Amino acid sequence: MDSANDGTFNDFTKWTNARLIYPEIAKENGIHGKVKVGFTIDRNGNVCDVKVLEGCDYSLDKEAVRVVSQSPKWKPARLNGNRVPVVLSTWFYFSLR
Repeated sequence: MDSANDGTFNDFTKWTNARLIYPEIAKENGIHGKVKVGFTIDRNGNVCDVKVLEGCDYSLDKEAVRVVSQSPKWKPARLNGNRVPVVLSTWFYFSLR
């Protein structure tokens, strides 16, 4: 990711966790669980093709996709000196405390 951090996947996890909002409807109904989201970083470093790979509830799935979709630009991956797209996935854990 282009930012003041070092651009690691760990930075992305911190970034998403800081922006994740537990949906009110899920809170009200005691819904919790985990959501796996897949996405592509294109040759230009943009996040695209964001989709739920394993969902648990519509409101939680929608929130996970929203956060990933708003990701800032990434540093493009390179293979043999050429920019290449990369497919990634990550889990989001929603728990009521």
